[in-house]
Amino acid sequence: MWRPAVGDDSRDESFGFTSEWPFCGVPAVAAGVVNSAFGPFQRHLWQAGSPWDVSGVRAAWKRMPCLAAGNAGPLFAAREAVSRASDLDLEPSVDRIWVREGGGPLDCSSSVAGCLGSGGMMLSQIWRFAGAFALILGFGMIARMVVAAEPSGPENGTQTTRLNLPTKTLGGAQFWGDLRFFHGWRIQRHVLTGHYRLIDPADVRRGWGTRSACEDRLNTIAEKQQLGPMSGTAVILLHGIIRTSKSMQRMMVGLREEGYTVVPFDYPSTRVQIQQSADYLQEVVTGLEGIGQIHFVTHSMGGLVVRDWAGRHGDSRVGRLVMLGTPNLGAQMADRLEANLLYRFLFGQSGQQLGSDPQGFVTSLPTPEFEFAVIAGQAGNPEGYNPLVPGDDDGTVSVASTRLPGATDFVAVEGLHSFLMNHPEVIDSTRRFLKRGCLRKNGQRQPIVAAAVQAGRQ
Repeated sequence: MWRPAVGDDSRDESFGFTSEWPFCGVPAVAAGVVNSAFGPFQRHLWQAGSPWDVSGVRAAWKRMPCLAAGNAGPLFAAREAVSRASDLDLEPSVDRIWVREGGGPLDCSSSVAGCLGSGGMMLSQIWRFAGAFALILGFGMIARMVVAAEPSGPENGTQTTRLNLPTKTLGGAQFWGDLRFFHGWRIQRHVLTGHYRLIDPADVRRGWGTRSACEDRLNTIAEKQQLGPMSGTAVILLHGIIRTSKSMQRMMVGLREEGYTVVPFDYPSTRVQIQQSADYLQEVVTGLEGIGQIHFVTHSMGGLVVRDWAGRHGDSRVGRLVMLGTPNLGAQMADRLEANLLYRFLFGQSGQQLGSDPQGFVTSLPTPEFEFAVIAGQAGNPEGYNPLVPGDDDGTVSVASTRLPGATDFVAVEGLHSFLMNHPEVIDSTRRFLKRGCLRKNGQRQPIVAAAVQAGRQ
């Protein structure tokens, strides 16, 4: 079992490299699991005098089973390399001495000592670490060559320095939620660790750390690139559960052709409840300074997020909303699967909120007070695509479930749920409704009234 004999590594726990270096963590996990069978450490101590403070990596180190299982040797060098890349602090601090049962202390205050100081490691074990060590150390060496240091502000009266390596995001979108949008730049928060990152319009990470550090970085970039205040009309796109804003790419292109400022909103749809996703949305809406009007285009559960947001937050600039395949009256498939363990794992807390229970979450959502339209997918026959969903459906949500009373207009198109946002007719109808308030070319509307909805459900 591992424990610190003296010292404390609680500072900056949010700055672990696990969430920013997934390609490093995976091989390290494998190496750690293998090595744990040969010689797990029983305890570790701290030693003063190291020239590097890797407190942020320490927190991740403690939390990661792979790192808690490893022998010394190459992983120390890997740790040093990653620490230099992800959390450099140019002040003397503390490092570790590692003690193995029945052996003496190993001074691992540097990469060289870390590699050579593991006297108890047999040569036959080294090859098991080679892949993970080379990969992590390689990224660390590259980082040292290309990264630029940035001051992070004083901490306990001293000036520290953090390194921000421009890194292409490599997935994990279900763990990040947008909090700020500005000319394509976004500030996001990690739902598990609570730390923040700044990504550019090409999804390259340009900064990370605290919220204020990312805001300062964005302000510096805006000044350097002469990015003035935003203006005009914005359209916020909300994806469905277990999806990302990339799923709305074709819709994005069509709306940009209309001259809108398109805001692709990402939220951790499977990691938090719908209410928390709505709180993320509120942060983004509040930050749209200079925008005169705001529309929404939502797919599936994204429509429920907007409904919750409108009821608890709202904004006077809101114009219109288009909902694509949104289960406004609850999803029968969620009713069937809510007890399924795989469904619970994949769809998370929000997946449990999608059911059609009359006393459930969806039923309690308010109807938007601004103009909105509903576009449903259908097979065009009474059986629909999915035999488990009553009536016509898009394979996931029934047409009847999308029909929210109070809608200004409604239309059903032939298509599957997951691809509605890419359907040419849907894109054209969406553009038309945002601009003219109707879905059809002839301008005729089919509003949804409560009596018609009740008849359709019977």
